[in-house]
Amino acid sequence: MKRLLNPMLEVPRLGLPAFRQRILVRGVFMLLAVATVALSVVVLKDEKERAWQAYRHGFVRSQAEVMARLRHPSGRLALLNASHMGRSVTPLAPLLLPYAAIDFDDPQKSQQAVEMAGCAVQYPDGASLCAAIGSNPYAGGFIYLVGSFYAGELTPRERGSRVPAEAHRARVTLQMRGSTYRWIAPYEAMASKSGQGARGRLTGFIDNGNPQLDARARPVRDFRGWLWQNGQCRDTASGAGPDTSPGCLRRTQYSIRLPVELFREALFSKDEPLVWPPEDLGSMRLRVEMLPPGETAQPLFDSNAPGAQLAASLDEISRNLLPGERVQIRKVDGSEADAITLKGVDVQATPSAPWLLRLIRWLPLDAAGMPAAVPTGQDILYSPTGNYLVRFTGHLRDVEQGLAAVATRLSWYLGAMLAAIALAWLLIEWGLIRRVTALTRRAAAVSYNVQDGHIGPRLGDLDVSDLRGSDELGILAGGLADLLQRVKDDLQREQLRAQQERDMWHAVGHEIMSPLQSLMVLNGPGDPGHRYVQRMQQAVHVLYGTASPAEALQAANVPQGRLDLDAFLSHVAANAHFAGIDRVVYEGGAGSVIVRADEFALEDVVTHILSNADRHRPAGTAITLSLSASESTASASLHNQGATIAEDLLERIFELGVSDPQQTEPPGGAEHRGQGLFVAKTYMAKMGGTISVRNTSDGVAFTLTFQRLG
Repeated sequence: MKRLLNPMLEVPRLGLPAFRQRILVRGVFMLLAVATVALSVVVLKDEKERAWQAYRHGFVRSQAEVMARLRHPSGRLALLNASHMGRSVTPLAPLLLPYAAIDFDDPQKSQQAVEMAGCAVQYPDGASLCAAIGSNPYAGGFIYLVGSFYAGELTPRERGSRVPAEAHRARVTLQMRGSTYRWIAPYEAMASKSGQGARGRLTGFIDNGNPQLDARARPVRDFRGWLWQNGQCRDTASGAGPDTSPGCLRRTQYSIRLPVELFREALFSKDEPLVWPPEDLGSMRLRVEMLPPGETAQPLFDSNAPGAQLAASLDEISRNLLPGERVQIRKVDGSEADAITLKGVDVQATPSAPWLLRLIRWLPLDAAGMPAAVPTGQDILYSPTGNYLVRFTGHLRDVEQGLAAVATRLSWYLGAMLAAIALAWLLIEWGLIRRVTALTRRAAAVSYNVQDGHIGPRLGDLDVSDLRGSDELGILAGGLADLLQRVKDDLQREQLRAQQERDMWHAVGHEIMSPLQSLMVLNGPGDPGHRYVQRMQQAVHVLYGTASPAEALQAANVPQGRLDLDAFLSHVAANAHFAGIDRVVYEGGAGSVIVRADEFALEDVVTHILSNADRHRPAGTAITLSLSASESTASASLHNQGATIAEDLLERIFELGVSDPQQTEPPGGAEHRGQGLFVAKTYMAKMGGTISVRNTSDGVAFTLTFQRLG
């Protein structure tokens, strides 16, 4: 595109209204961008309030779920044994049950108690074992062993046999307080109903390491155990009958009450107070083996087998907590140092923009009932071994981080929207606003340079043809270019016409000047006609362009003489009709008044005033002349009825070129050039007098003031 304007061209300073449309367009885009960002912030604030409200509801729900888990036997079991549940599962350590004891004589009740408490250790081959003590020490101080394993057909011990290896048997080993205790319990079959499998008793003996029992060996009185075997094979389809094949493995359940003398001694000791559960419960080591017949046979089940997992733990409860949440559990009468703290499982934080996280934290929460404080809560857990105070602490920071992660992903869409707005603005700025700016500046330059006083050769340098086009701005620029070309052409024609007229008037003036020179010689300064010849000569100078009309009038010579103003006014009133001005009345009555004035110049002054009054008076009304005199001055007043002169013209009406705009055109179409009153004022000044005008109640009065002579 060509340059907007020639740097030599004079361009007016454009005000703020010239930029209104551009400011409006840019402001709209700026407002659109700000509104987009503001809407995003408002939505983010609303989402923060929703997220916090949802978190508070979720926090209450998590609190209820955790308390429900803790009140469940499995939860209380995990709580009661939290001090030593963090170690390896095997070798087993007895757990503290949330029950006073286990009804080990009934397979259904014992199994139900174990499942409810969740104390069973699960093994990869499907076996399980729960080793625990009751919560009530006065139930006898026993260790309960309840479990299951898979075995083939059971071989019972024959009555009177002293070789335990001849039958299926259980071997139990307990290490506690520096001592090791062993029991061997062979299986003794008992009658069972048809189709319900085998059942029998586990008779416990002290295991001294010999393959054969001592002849005087007697069963341990408080050792009691039971063994039940299902009649259905593990691999048999549901509903199939009993299978007696050698490869049939059946689920075998056992329940043992293991007497511990040290527990009993502590229970009935009078020297030391009873401490229950024992403080060294977690350091005890227990091993249970289920052996088939034979001395060297591999155990059917060994509690020390690898891969064991404990079903119940506080980690399971922690999974109900959200990331960052904490649960502190301690006895009501305990210290903070003994408290158990559970924390929600931390998840890998999703990357988020730090500035978004700060913005989210800064946003206020205006929703009713939505405090910004971290939610907390507490509850009481009642247990046979004591009451526990459970405190819950939320973690709203994770809510903010989660919201920041989502906002970070959505910020790309916001950035894309702002980029689209910026791109649209750039397209409009380059394709429309830039052209509008160029067209505006050139149009302003055109308007400025075609005004009076600015038209000159520089106007030819203005050009907007390069902005032509088929769109709206192109059509507008084309129209402006055509109009500008028309103005240039008219200006050139006007300049040619003016030059031709000037040449013609110079030629006419030259022809007039020669006779005027002769008349000036014939009518010397003393001749009455000299002043008229002088005025004609000055007019020729104006025609040549060497002087202005005002300069010509100022150069006119007006002699100062003595004049009887009373006789002059009487003569004017009597002869005015010869000049085409009727009904001129002189009131007279002042007598002879001699003033300093030239008769011929004063005649021109009065003629101009009478002509002006004649044009403005209503038809049929008279023009009144009056005379007043004082010791030093004399004043002649010329009054006519009719419309008054506007107040803003009273001070300017004697200036050259000023006339009443409401004045009607005279017959013939000649224009009023505002020159007559200027001539009158000029001649009065040359005679040492003044002229003034004033509005009267019924018209206008002109007053001529002269210097009076003695």
